[in-house]
Parts: sequence; structure tokens; C-alpha cells
Amino acid sequence: MIRRLDHVAVLVADTEKALHHFRDRLGLEVRAVDEPPEVPVRLTYLDLGNAWLQLVEPLDPRHPLAKLLETQGEGLHHICLGVDDVDAERRRIGPPGAEPPPMGSGRGRPAGFPAGEPVHGVRIECTDFNPNADLGPGMLTDRHTGGADGKR
Repeated sequence: MIRRLDHVAVLVADTEKALHHFRDRLGLEVRAVDEPPEVPVRLTYLDLGNAWLQLVEPLDPRHPLAKLLETQGEGLHHICLGVDDVDAERRRIGPPGAEPPPMGSGRGRPAGFPAGEPVHGVRIECTDFNPNADLGPGMLTDRHTGGADGKR
């Protein structure tokens, strides 16, 4: 079952340059940086209050994400949905009978894409939904709630 939007991923050539806009100009707080061992990328998570903005920087120029960056440039890469069962949901939303690509991870959680091409031009990823972390007080910062007391 799909529970929520987990993150919106933006493919970038240089995380530090991207942070000048997303962190310094927009005021978004970096909450996690991950370099998963299974994929040569740097994943930087910025707090949007009710979801994450994920900056995806390829670290290997031979990786398909680096090739995509060369041909399409920086921009929206995918949206990620928090789900109860990552593998079951990727199979459900992908083409019937198609085998999804290998699973990966982000923020220490299993994640993966369904098989097939983007639908309506949008890639969709699924990641493990964790209600304690995703809906708890650690997800929303004081900036989004109006302060520690929640008043604006």
C-alpha cells in the first residue's frame, strides 16, 4: 500500500553547487547524506517539512545516471513513494510479469524502481515506509511548524 510521498529526486552534476540554491537560497536544511554501496551516487536529503528533496549526484562517469546527466542535464529524476512492502509494490505498479531491477537503498532503507519505462514521463521509486520516522516529530522541523510549540 502507498502511504505517502517520501521524496522528490533531482539529478545534479555537483551537490555543493546545488546546495547553494536549495540550502542557502531556499533555506532547506540538509538532514542526511548517503552514499549507498550498491550504486555510485551521493544522495543528499533536504527537509521539506512533509517530504524530502533528494539531490542525486553520480560519482562514476560511466554509470547510467552520469550518462543521463550528459544527455538530459540536471532536473527532476523521480518521485519516491513510501510503501508497506517495497518489492510487492514495485511488482504491482510495474508491467505485469516483468522482473524489477535489483533493489537499492537510501537513508538505510530498502528502495527500488519497478520494471519498465517511466509512465507519463515520471519515474517512480518505492521505499520502505516507517511511520515513526516519517510521521513523527523528527520529520517536521520548527521552521515548518512555527516553532517548538507549533504556533505561528
